[in-house]
Amino acid sequence: MSNDLANTLRPVSEPVVLDGVYSDDQHRRLLETVRREGPWPLILAQTFKSPEEVIATMSGMLPPGVTPTMDMFLTPCFRGFLAQGGACLYDGLEDTFHNVGFLQKAKAYWNAQYATPTMMLFNIQGPCGSQDPGHLDGVSFRGLTYQNTPVWLLNMMGKSGLFKPWLKKMAQVITWYYDNPQGGGFTYWPDGPLGQPKRLATPMWNRGVVVQNEMMYHRGEPNGPAEQRHPQGLALHSLFGADPEVEDGWRITTDGAEIQKVAASEMRFLVHWNAEVFADMAELKAVMDHTDDLTVERVVDTFLKDLRSRGVEVATPSDPLRDLTFIQTLTANYDIGTPRIYPAEAPGPHQLAA
Repeated sequence: MSNDLANTLRPVSEPVVLDGVYSDDQHRRLLETVRREGPWPLILAQTFKSPEEVIATMSGMLPPGVTPTMDMFLTPCFRGFLAQGGACLYDGLEDTFHNVGFLQKAKAYWNAQYATPTMMLFNIQGPCGSQDPGHLDGVSFRGLTYQNTPVWLLNMMGKSGLFKPWLKKMAQVITWYYDNPQGGGFTYWPDGPLGQPKRLATPMWNRGVVVQNEMMYHRGEPNGPAEQRHPQGLALHSLFGADPEVEDGWRITTDGAEIQKVAASEMRFLVHWNAEVFADMAELKAVMDHTDDLTVERVVDTFLKDLRSRGVEVATPSDPLRDLTFIQTLTANYDIGTPRIYPAEAPGPHQLAA
């Protein structure tokens, strides 16, 4: 792993741990919305079109000769959006998204003058394994975000360090509800993937962090009974929603058939609030006026020039967002690999397989 690349992947500040993030009433309304508006699809199905994109977004490469498939990364972790593009999507959640306290925390985290909420999502799951050795959330750049660009390309841009002048200042308030000591913690590498990890251990009920997860390697740890972490019948199009037979229960379905019941005590719920932060009025105007935005074409040209300057033979892709050879070339040259150290209490997936 290149020290230069590894040092690029550090948050602007140490994550700030919070307790009592949401009120009981806010938590109740969040869950009511999730139950009412579901069922919800897998994160994997929403985010990726090929296993190569998954590999580019995570860290590390498969051994030579191994052909990746989506099934290799299939875990029962589901997602839904509560706000996008600065707009709250559901009535009754406006105070959770347009959260003055969160905005103050985001500005303090960056020592910045201005902030605006941009997005809010949740992850929801029952017992769940993890093939994730550590990843970045979708990195945001001026002109290119998760709304118009595949996450794999955004993360490769972040990992490369070539696009730092266009990196948006983003802050997240991430909160967990998992009142269960059986796995489900949060491992993170605030000093870069060569440094010592830190972790928040379960149980985590209404506990959170203020963080720049877009530039800090992190991972959710496996949770729940090991024999229940990969339900039989799980597929890329499986869904997670309220169990109509149990008042506070949940279930996973595939093609309308129930494949697993999830008790409330086994459900892990993560709420991810996101804000864009601006150091001062000059930066705010530069972002809002779009005076120096990136385009996919400019990004591809920058990658090609950098690779060729280092003697890497690479063809100009006709469809760079989906070209598997191009994706693999970027991964081989800019991915920094898996973190070197994992907590003894939460080994990485490659350590579990060893």
